[in-house]
Amino acid sequence: MAVREVLVFPHNKLRTKAKEVSVFDDELKTLIQDMFDTMYADDGIGLAAPQIGVDKRIVVMDVASNDGKSSEQIVLINPVITKKEGEVISNEGCLSVPEYRADVNRAEKITIEALNAEGAPVVYEADGLLAICMQHELDHLDGVLFIDYLSRLKRDRLLTKYKKYKKERNLE
Repeated sequence: MAVREVLVFPHNKLRTKAKEVSVFDDELKTLIQDMFDTMYADDGIGLAAPQIGVDKRIVVMDVASNDGKSSEQIVLINPVITKKEGEVISNEGCLSVPEYRADVNRAEKITIEALNAEGAPVVYEADGLLAICMQHELDHLDGVLFIDYLSRLKRDRLLTKYKKYKKERNLE
């Protein structure tokens, strides 16, 4: 499979609302594998299709890989959060916002309904790191980044930093 380029903030494709998936074929399975390969190559625990420039409502995650010993791959297609409970502050980072972390308020427990890679319905009840990762990645499907939860001042400082970051690396 292939490792794809991860788009970096403030790339405008990161702000696009992704479209629902309706075709479940080999091309989709290849895309999903590429997403896992890309996520693992960047030491991530989650990746949404818009982060690699693909306008589809697909998320891959493997929070178990964070321990370096195990793997529990999760694929969510056309996911919807159907229930939220509690509140927790999570310190988050993002492959599309490298070298930056910030505290974000998230629901402590969630229920998600989605489709798997074969198009079959799946339901996840999640808490802890998995719930946080799911919420973070689902935000990407609607063009929302974790930095959107920050104050305007912090976002403006970050934007200035990333414009310089991209210019120095010829990413524009």
